[in-house]
Amino acid sequence: QVQLVESGGGLVQPGGSLRLSCTTSGIIFSIYTMGWYRQAPGNERELVATITSRHNTNYADSVKGRFTISRDNAKKTVYLQMDNLKPEDTAVYYCNKQPGSFGVWGQGTQVTVSS
Repeated sequence: QVQLVESGGGLVQPGGSLRLSCTTSGIIFSIYTMGWYRQAPGNERELVATITSRHNTNYADSVKGRFTISRDNAKKTVYLQMDNLKPEDTAVYYCNKQPGSFGVWGQGTQVTVSS
């Protein structure tokens, strides 16, 4: 069965950094394009960044130049390095495949950017 476990969130001041991790199980991780998504209160879930099986990356305009997505296929883990964080980055962050999903979502990890 598919499991997605996100971690690494927390409270950080504007301009700070966090590194999120998403460890997966129950899937052939290496073949999938993976994405990081986020959902702020009252908003729909949005796609933030993607990384293909060949490590090609793509980013939403709102995070381009500040966030870096990477993956370790041996560890079945995808990462999101977030630098120069802004209050508008506050959200619960999730990982899943892209497009669509594995049919399940993890619990997410809360990122709060505030002074």
